[in-house]
Amino acid sequence: MIGVAFSAILLAGCTAQEREGYARGNIPLETFSAQQIYERGEYELDRRDGEQAAYYFSEVERLYPYSEWSKRALIMQAYAFHTEKDYENSRSSAQRYIDFYPTDEDAAYAQYLLALSYYDQIEEVGRDQGLTFQALQALRTVIERYPESEYARSSILKFDLAFDHLAGKEMEIGRYYLRDKHFGAAISRFRVVVEDFQTTTHTPEALHRLVEAYLSLGLVQEAQSAGAILGYNYQGSEWYRDSYTLLTNRGLPLEAQGDNWLAQAYRQMVKGEWL
Repeated sequence: MIGVAFSAILLAGCTAQEREGYARGNIPLETFSAQQIYERGEYELDRRDGEQAAYYFSEVERLYPYSEWSKRALIMQAYAFHTEKDYENSRSSAQRYIDFYPTDEDAAYAQYLLALSYYDQIEEVGRDQGLTFQALQALRTVIERYPESEYARSSILKFDLAFDHLAGKEMEIGRYYLRDKHFGAAISRFRVVVEDFQTTTHTPEALHRLVEAYLSLGLVQEAQSAGAILGYNYQGSEWYRDSYTLLTNRGLPLEAQGDNWLAQAYRQMVKGEWL
């Protein structure tokens, strides 16, 4: 007990230079127990030095690989790397924990940290969305594998946000094509949103943009059908009001017409078989 107290005082009282010397061998870590080194990692976390914390936790794993402290240090190592935004190493540590201790109570947290290592790197809508897909996959794993864990609800919320993010990417590209009058390409993007991202916040605008694009191409029935879906599901939205103005100014009612994909979707929706 005296040794533990002495080492804690020694560690807490040393300067950054002395700590470096301690860490790199002036005072060999091998002379301390797994618990003492682990607690040093916690101390560094309290000081918000995730890099040093990760170092000490990794040393517990190296020096005492089969101990209970090693298992605890591995999950804390993943967390410490994450606090430093070292997402690759955080993901690596979390994955090792899942591989080594798949049934442990902290496996859900390890999977959640792995998902966060992707989610927290999602960039603005205009960038490549590869990380968003990886975040969705990892978050889905948390939700499906650990539905009763405390991390499931947070994962569901983040999943919905990431899903909305992907829809936003499709919308941005579709708007770009629409501005440049590449109506066919724009329609393809907006259709993806309506069909594959129908639960996101972008669906009403996507339907309105379809009205615009189809009217520009002279495809009146398709435009009317998109307007009918807007009126059925989003009548209180600004996008419905804009589409209503566009169509009625041309004497066109917002009704499903013909046998196009939107008209089919509308008929299925009214019967409760779609959306």
